[in-house]
Amino acid sequence: MKLSLLLALLVTVAVETACGKRAWPALWTGYAGRFMDDQVRVIDHDAGERSTSEAQAYAMFFALVANDRPRFDGLLGWTERNLASGDLQLNLPAWLWGRGSDSQWAVLDPNSASDADVWMAYALLEAGRAWNESRYTSLGRAIASRIASNETAELPNFGVVLLPGAKGFRQGEVYRLNISYLPLQLFVRLAQLDAGGPWRQIAERIPALVQHSAPNGYVTDWLEFSEHDGFKPSAVGSFDAIRVYLWAGMLDPATPGRDAVLQALSGMTTRLRSNAVPPAKVSSAGRIIDPNGPIGFSAALLPYLAALREAKLEGEQMARLRSAASRTGLYGTPARYYDQNLALFALGALERQFWFDANGALNTRWNRP
Repeated sequence: MKLSLLLALLVTVAVETACGKRAWPALWTGYAGRFMDDQVRVIDHDAGERSTSEAQAYAMFFALVANDRPRFDGLLGWTERNLASGDLQLNLPAWLWGRGSDSQWAVLDPNSASDADVWMAYALLEAGRAWNESRYTSLGRAIASRIASNETAELPNFGVVLLPGAKGFRQGEVYRLNISYLPLQLFVRLAQLDAGGPWRQIAERIPALVQHSAPNGYVTDWLEFSEHDGFKPSAVGSFDAIRVYLWAGMLDPATPGRDAVLQALSGMTTRLRSNAVPPAKVSSAGRIIDPNGPIGFSAALLPYLAALREAKLEGEQMARLRSAASRTGLYGTPARYYDQNLALFALGALERQFWFDANGALNTRWNRP
């Protein structure tokens, strides 16, 4: 038996035992118990007990994966009432809710966050299909329509892109983009469901944006564009950027553009061959600024390493994640909001609790084709 095949089998066994088939359900249960209240508001305990549209959207996706419709409805209801002025048909959700300077709980920043909006539209559309609920489909289409109207722009001599929010990401002729807001599979799926929207154009440009954002093999948190200067990556890749590796690893092998995306991220595998802990911060030039990434970074890199068939490196990151497991099903001491979200995506994908096909459609363990 070839060594690479043997290593792959060993990683599979590890995933399916101590951190395997039962890891994701326990993690989801622990996450809901730790980070959701009775209103089904997702709370970031490390950031002033705030809630974000991102947190609500991610949790809606996980609730769908878990076939947890009551919690899905609770998350949706809280989001609509508190972040969308009571109507998601008419309003994109505000991105930030929390306790203000007057000690009152309310929207703190009404601007939208397009990554949350895309994930929410996608979760609603896939929930409408999975649970045969037309209301979800209608809401998903309404949110997608508002994303297209309010959160996209056409870059000169490049094409249509997703802006990070409705306001504040274009200053004169300079556009500011966030590559972690662009899971390719979601836009491929939206293009299939809404042929008249900008989704196919956005999807076709995502590999190039990843490449521009990762000139030395490490993706950066932000990417600026102007017609005069072209693309300019930000100085650092860190907590935003780690999601780009995660989304890339979860792509179906037949997804157009997948190989180009993975190839653009080669710096991370090079680093992990000599350092088992992924870096927390890397400069756009490829210099390690902070070598000690949190436990969630190891989780996020698991699908990426699996996609590259880097079985040894995958096993090392899995071992690091397992070493941080608690009896509650959560990871880290203390268990932090962002780490758990990265782990929910990564372990869910590795355990085949969910997967995306080449057209971006969602398949789940409970509702497989």
